[in-house]
Amino acid sequence: MSINRPTATALAAALCLLTAACGSSSDGRASAGTAEAAASKSGYPVTLENCGEKETFTKAPSRVVVMNGASVAEVSTLLALGLGDRIVANEQSYGASEVAGRAAAIKKLPTGNVKLNDAYDVPREAMLGLRPDLVLSTTSYGFDEKNGFATREQLARVGAHTYVSPRGCDQDTSRMTIADSYRLLRDMGRVFDVSDRAEKLIAASEKNIAAVTARVEGKKKPKVMVLFSNMSMGGNDFSSVVAKGIYNDILARAGGSNAFENASRTSFADLSKEKAAATDVDALVVIAYNDPNPAAYARKLLKEFPQWPAAKNNAFVTLSDSMYLGPSNDLAVEKVAKVLHPDAF
Repeated sequence: MSINRPTATALAAALCLLTAACGSSSDGRASAGTAEAAASKSGYPVTLENCGEKETFTKAPSRVVVMNGASVAEVSTLLALGLGDRIVANEQSYGASEVAGRAAAIKKLPTGNVKLNDAYDVPREAMLGLRPDLVLSTTSYGFDEKNGFATREQLARVGAHTYVSPRGCDQDTSRMTIADSYRLLRDMGRVFDVSDRAEKLIAASEKNIAAVTARVEGKKKPKVMVLFSNMSMGGNDFSSVVAKGIYNDILARAGGSNAFENASRTSFADLSKEKAAATDVDALVVIAYNDPNPAAYARKLLKEFPQWPAAKNNAFVTLSDSMYLGPSNDLAVEKVAKVLHPDAF
């Protein structure tokens, strides 16, 4: 879902709504040369340019806090890389996943027993009390002092690195693509010295997406409505309809197009019922954000708008984390493509 933190706050409301490597010479004396060799072999130091700041890691973090951000991108990326044991507090959850076992694995992660603030995230004093050595935030909102959060500077003073995910620096996720999911994987691969794992995941995803795209190449592109189930973020009936962002990249790879791409310049459109009814919708993609029955919501919509081609063909798919930033976009591409072009599979 959108990682714009003001949007994330609205969503939440709607839901309750670094030690340097060293070595020794053969006679036991410290050696600068062997220290450099050890650092090189381990992959450290690692420096990332992140939202205008440099973060230099001399070892893999071991006390990671994952902020909410109405996302599961960061926690899913860490789990995909086999780094769940580094997390001391995770506040992210969609309650579902296209990856078998992932939702359960997220549920088992420690939360740090933190009392979340009004933005459903970790307030400053609680964050400092967790003694993190790395804090992941979906956007820069999570480090904004006026929102009650610990700033990047404050965290640096207590020895904690910070990281804002791709496209999160200006809190505008409308330009996000699948490439940003790969960047997040690569960055975490470098930070934790598991770049080999990250590259294998990226290569597998690219291969899967290329295979799907080849099957649907040259076919007519159905018009798709992408929206979050049972969620209100504006004044109209359809305020959680996606306009721009990574969703459109996924649709394009799956051989489709967003019926409401031009309805807003930001990630979400706020549509009237009349606007929705007047648009030909060939298929629905319903994203579940802690909704246990998104299929029921999809069927309700199709019944409400029987004139849609989607209703006539019962064309819909329900997804969760794979439709957003994270390591599993290839699953969304495949699932959407099978609904849009069933004859190609």
